[in-house]
Amino acid sequence: MSHAIRVSEELFDKAQVRAGTLHRSVSGQIEFWSKIGRIAEENPDLTFQNIHQILIGLGEKDSGQVTPYQFG
Repeated sequence: MSHAIRVSEELFDKAQVRAGTLHRSVSGQIEFWSKIGRIAEENPDLTFQNIHQILIGLGEKDSGQVTPYQFG
């Protein structure tokens, strides 16, 4: 279920530019920023790059694009 929310014109414009370059919808870009911000707030010791790589890894795991690591 989705809900309509109000955002500033400035945020919308910035999201629209970034969304276009990253092939996302404007709402998808704002959701991405929101997710990153929430994770950063809950984990202040992680950098953006750490968070982004973790999300990529989780996406790969969820889509079955990983192989088990063999120790030794």
